[in-house]
Amino acid sequence: MLARTRGYSLNGVDAVPIDIEVNIVDGTKHYMVGLPDNAVRESLFRIESAFKELGLWFPRKRMFINLAPADIKKEGSAFDLPIALCILKASEQIENANLQDFAIMGELALDGEIRPVNGLLPMAIEARKQGLSGFLLPGNNAKEAAIVNNLDVFGFETLEKTLGFFNGGRTKPLSSDTREIFEYELDRFEMDFSDVQGQENVKRGLEIAAAGGHNAIMIGPPGAGKTMLAKRLPTILPPLSLQEALETTKIHSVAGKLGKLNGLIANRPFRAPHHTISDVALVGGGGNPQPGEISLAHNGVLFLDELPEFKRTVLEVLRQPLEDRKIAISRAKAAVEYPANFMLVASMNPSPSGEFYHPGESHPNSPAEIKRYLSKVSGPLLDRIDLHIEVNPVPFKMMSAQKESEKSSEIRERVIKARKVQADRFKAHGEVHNNASLPPNLIREHCKLDEKSKMLLEKSMEKLGLSARAYDRILKVSRTIADLGCKADISIEHLAEAIQYRSLDRTSWFE
Repeated sequence: MLARTRGYSLNGVDAVPIDIEVNIVDGTKHYMVGLPDNAVRESLFRIESAFKELGLWFPRKRMFINLAPADIKKEGSAFDLPIALCILKASEQIENANLQDFAIMGELALDGEIRPVNGLLPMAIEARKQGLSGFLLPGNNAKEAAIVNNLDVFGFETLEKTLGFFNGGRTKPLSSDTREIFEYELDRFEMDFSDVQGQENVKRGLEIAAAGGHNAIMIGPPGAGKTMLAKRLPTILPPLSLQEALETTKIHSVAGKLGKLNGLIANRPFRAPHHTISDVALVGGGGNPQPGEISLAHNGVLFLDELPEFKRTVLEVLRQPLEDRKIAISRAKAAVEYPANFMLVASMNPSPSGEFYHPGESHPNSPAEIKRYLSKVSGPLLDRIDLHIEVNPVPFKMMSAQKESEKSSEIRERVIKARKVQADRFKAHGEVHNNASLPPNLIREHCKLDEKSKMLLEKSMEKLGLSARAYDRILKVSRTIADLGCKADISIEHLAEAIQYRSLDRTSWFE
């Protein structure tokens, strides 16, 4: 007897439909075809053990298991449950089971427990597109799949309960109000900029970065508050839209990072990998490709603390995704693409000792040592960072003053207002949504300077030895500063403020 159901394989953050077919005929050998990997082939051992624990019999006849289309490699243990149910249907151990009307995924334990698997959210989205009756999956994955509207989701903890579903004991599908979860989880922050005393110039720089979606680096001695300030950046970023929340949740679902949460990531992610991270862990990939830290930071912030301590090869792989807002990974077995639209925020010491260099004063490090230290971060990478923000230690009097600082909500209002101005300005330009993503042709159109501003920029470029890419960055930041000030045109004041955020370009530090 032939039994058929629907499962899914993952390609990047998208699900690819897979037909699972089982046919049992006279004979004694089992065949599994359709490019299964070892984990898929081993499913028969897990299934046989689970059957014995539940008092079911495993067919000793010739059994053909086909996973179609045959030219797509099938990986992982998530095909255990659909294969097991197809075997039971083909061997007539369950009746009236219209398996072909359902999507089914899940890993089986030896005792019949159904274990969670990764990537259920994109699979549920694809199941809805195909108009299937429902999705049968592990109980621990039910919440993330249930956020997909117009799809009946059924979560089961054991194979025995799944059989009860088909033998007349059907349960109600899990319901989930996506908008209610989104509104409940939205803007739930444990930190606030009001916690930070002083550092007004740094807060201003981070506000500009948030308003225009700019990359930023903070330079200052240890203990000045760089990490503390960076962790509060998400509190002033514009809230995620529901569509952005679904995009972000899909990536975390594929990476298996959702756990038992409500199934929806409603706030912008903040990822802070350690400086010992490998390039594969940062950008993604591996033998079985998985999203890296830059994709997990999609629609949020990637924070690299102590930037010069990261391996040079790791930092260099950031250059392409910073430009393209996506990462393409090509391997012998697969070629996948992950979204990577993130804000890069980094921090570093100004010298190996951590102190700023002051010409004419004694310093633990020589100018040559400082140059060597700063050169660990390549020029092309620094050119892709729009704002260089100097962070100085806060004096004791200011820390002990207990002066009320501006709240994140107040800063965020200005950021949202500036972002709306940009959205209205670029609504006819496709994927351009903020000033940081302006292409060169639109920079000339929207970042026009008067004669005085042009003269100032020309002198600054000659003095600092800025590259063409740094020129573009200054214009973009100037445009953002003008938007924060609700000004239609860029003035010389906006340009002057933008130029001072190129501190790492100053060769005069070492002269």
